[in-house]
Amino acid sequence: MSSSTVWISLVWDLKRKAKRNVELMWLTGRLAPDFKTIADFRKNNGEAIRLVCREFVMLCRKLNLLSDTLAIDGSTFKAVNNRDKNFTKAKMKRRIAEVEASIERYLDQLDDADDLAPAEDTRPIQEKIAALEEEMDRLKKLEVRMLEAPDQQLSLTDPDARSMKTRGQGVVGYNVQTAVDVDTHLIVAHEVTNIGIDRRQLSPMAIKAKEVLEADEPIKVIADQGYYRGEELLACEEANITAYVAKSETSGKRKKGEFSRRQFRYIAKDDEYECPAGERAIYRFTRNEAGKQIRRYWSSACVRRPIKSRCTPSDYRRISRWEHEAVVERAESRLTDYPEAMRVRRATVEHPFGTLKQWMGSTFLTRTIENVGAEMILHVLAYNMKRAISLVGTKKLIEAI
Repeated sequence: MSSSTVWISLVWDLKRKAKRNVELMWLTGRLAPDFKTIADFRKNNGEAIRLVCREFVMLCRKLNLLSDTLAIDGSTFKAVNNRDKNFTKAKMKRRIAEVEASIERYLDQLDDADDLAPAEDTRPIQEKIAALEEEMDRLKKLEVRMLEAPDQQLSLTDPDARSMKTRGQGVVGYNVQTAVDVDTHLIVAHEVTNIGIDRRQLSPMAIKAKEVLEADEPIKVIADQGYYRGEELLACEEANITAYVAKSETSGKRKKGEFSRRQFRYIAKDDEYECPAGERAIYRFTRNEAGKQIRRYWSSACVRRPIKSRCTPSDYRRISRWEHEAVVERAESRLTDYPEAMRVRRATVEHPFGTLKQWMGSTFLTRTIENVGAEMILHVLAYNMKRAISLVGTKKLIEAI
């Protein structure tokens, strides 16, 4: 069953229950809206629904259900756009090559056919070649549209959906970001994006959550290594947000038996690095790399040290330091002092995502990022309401409302 069919089925079910379910009849004052009225309400009132979701979070804050520590994570949800109707440069190149190969194969079959063979014997092959040429023409036109897109990606069914990698598989969908309270698992803030990676999502989500909480004091956010980026840590610190983000070892030096970057100790008062051999790498110059001011250090004693082979194959081991490296160092120190942070993160963010995907079947039913965002808001609102009821009970929640 297609997602659009599921959506129509859900709306029809709501329409029927408005006439049969006593509780719903009482709630709506015996109003029984038509299925199109229900569908249009969701489509036309996305901003109002968003504000209701925000107000409910504020209500939870007044009920002391929210703390100052949040876990941030993202998860991919499938769009209604089929993978065959999404094109990237690599996929387009592959599809065109496949069609070209098929045309060549059928042309070879025509060449091998007997010149005296009746026309009706070769007509099926000619028809297949004509169909493939039409497909090639269609793909060339789609390629032009794809290359004109900012990210050079094209989705035919849902123009905002994007191809994303998830656990080794490609999914055409959206990346849903959430900031979840570590104590109650309530979703404080969320955002639907069509950017497949989380690298630039930490500070936007943390700042959005802080605004929702209306927090004057610093809040804490925990995220996995997919969010690790120096600029994001700096943005959080400037917004009075304390970030705990796991950092992966991306350098291959440790596997080679060489000294890693972390084994070089920075001495702030001298603005120098001390290497494992006890030598000092001094400041040499500063240069701009991808918009970042990077300071470079090295020691002239490298060539005389017997352990040089464990340090670098070059003449000198050069060390780079970002002008805001102190921000990164403070973040690493915080994570060392809070070793259970990643365990807390896993136990927090997986519960809401698991629940939402069970309800939704991991698939959005609407198209375009605006409508998908409104759909997600309804799911988050329903999740938070059910969660709040389980925490404080229906009576207390109604009284608070």
